[in-house]
Amino acid sequence: MSGELSPIDKAKFVAAKRASDIVEDGMRVGLGTGSTAAWLVRCLGERVREEGLRFRGVPTSTRTAELAREVGITVISLDEARWLDVTIDGADEFDGDFNLIKGGGGALLQEKIVATASDQMVVIADAAKRVEHLGAFPLPVEVIPFGWPTTQALIEEMLVSMDVMGRNSTLRMTGDAPYVTDEGNHILDLHLGRIGDPRQLSLVLNQIPGVVENGLFVDICDTVIVGFGDGRIELRDINTGETENERLDFVENENMFADLGDWKRD
Repeated sequence: MSGELSPIDKAKFVAAKRASDIVEDGMRVGLGTGSTAAWLVRCLGERVREEGLRFRGVPTSTRTAELAREVGITVISLDEARWLDVTIDGADEFDGDFNLIKGGGGALLQEKIVATASDQMVVIADAAKRVEHLGAFPLPVEVIPFGWPTTQALIEEMLVSMDVMGRNSTLRMTGDAPYVTDEGNHILDLHLGRIGDPRQLSLVLNQIPGVVENGLFVDICDTVIVGFGDGRIELRDINTGETENERLDFVENENMFADLGDWKRD
C-alpha cells in the first residue's frame, strides 16, 4: 500500500492497534474476519515478531487463518482451544446497546460461534459503523443451499410481522454464481432499512427451516473500541458503562498494511 492511509483506514488501524494491546502471553484469542480484523492480525503479528508475544489464535475464516499464519501467529482450531479468553472482531454496524450486524465478509457463522465461546468479545470499528438503529447495512442470513428460494420466501413472509422498514432480500453472488461460505452454505442479504427489535428478529429468523444463522449479534459484545481518522480512540465497556478516550500517534508501516485492499467489510 503506497501513499498516505485514508481517514477510514487510519480509524480502523488505531482501533485494531489498541485492541492488540489486550492480548497477553498464553491467551487463546478469537480472530475475526474482515478489513478491520485484518488490521488486528497484522498488529498482533508485529507484536509476535518484535516483542516475542506468544498466544494461540482461533480464526473465524480460512482467509483469517491464512493471514495469521503468514504473520507468525500460532493458529489452532476452536475444538483444540475449547474456550477462549477473548475474541476481537469487527462489525458492519453497532448500536448504543452493543447490538451488532456482522457478516459483510461472509463469515458470520464461525464468527458467532467463536465469539460466544469467549470470556469476552471486543469489537473494533471506525466511527462510521456506529448507528442509532441497526438495519441500514443489509442483514446477512446464512442458509443451506437446498431449497433456498423457499427459505427466502418464508423469511420475507415472516418480515411482514416484524418491526422493520423493508422486506426485500437478495441472494449474495460471486460473479454469476451464488456466494459459498466456508461451510458450503449461501447467504441471503435482507434489506431492512431499520430493525426495531434486533433480539426478536434474531430469534424468529433462526426458527425458519433452512436458516443456519443470522448476522445479528445480541448480548454478545462486551467492549467496543472505536477509531477515528485523527488517531483518537474511544473505548466503551457495556458492563461498567464507562467510556475512555485515548489518542494514538503512529507511523505508517507499508509492510504491515500490504495486501489488505481486497478484504471485505466488518
